[in-house]
Amino acid sequence: GAEGSTLMSYFSKKQIQALKPKITFSTLRDLECPVLQSNELQGKPDESCSTEELFEWLGAVLNQVSLNNKSSSFLSTYCCPQPNTMVEKAFLCTITGFIIPEKIIQLLEQLCCYFGEPKLAYWLTLTVHGFADSPVSWRESEHGFHKGGENLYNFVIFRNLDYWLQMAVGTNDDCPP
Repeated sequence: GAEGSTLMSYFSKKQIQALKPKITFSTLRDLECPVLQSNELQGKPDESCSTEELFEWLGAVLNQVSLNNKSSSFLSTYCCPQPNTMVEKAFLCTITGFIIPEKIIQLLEQLCCYFGEPKLAYWLTLTVHGFADSPVSWRESEHGFHKGGENLYNFVIFRNLDYWLQMAVGTNDDCPP
C-alpha cells in the first residue's frame, strides 16, 4: 500500500538495499562421523555417542577444525568421539543471512523428505545459528548479548524420523519453554 511505497522511497534515499542469503555447498570427504542411536540420548559405550559428543563434534566440523588429533599443530587435538564410522562423502550446505522462521520450517520439512527414498545416511542435521546481537530472548529474560551471544539450535533427524533438538543459549539467557 501507500505505506510500503513511502518506506521503500525512504530506504532508497539512504542507499540501503535488500540482500539475498549467501548459499555455499561443500563436500566433505572421508569424514569420521559419530555413531548415533535415536533412542540413546546419553549414548552407550562401544555402541553410540551422546548428544553432547555429537554437538561438540558438529561444532568442530562446521568450523572446519582438523579432526586428525595430531599434536604437531597444537591448534586442535580434537578427534571424532567413539564409536564412529568413516563416511566417504558428506554434504554441507551453509546459508548465511537473515532467514525467516517459515523458511527454516520449510527447510526442515524438505530434509525430512530426504529419507522418503532409500538412502545410506542414518541421520542428518539442521543447525540454525542466530546473530550474536539478536534481539531474541526467551521468557522474561533479556538476551545476554554482551556476555557471548550464544543463540543456536540444532535438529538431528534420524532415518525413522525421530529427532533430537539441541539448543545453546548464553549464560544469562533462559532456555525456551
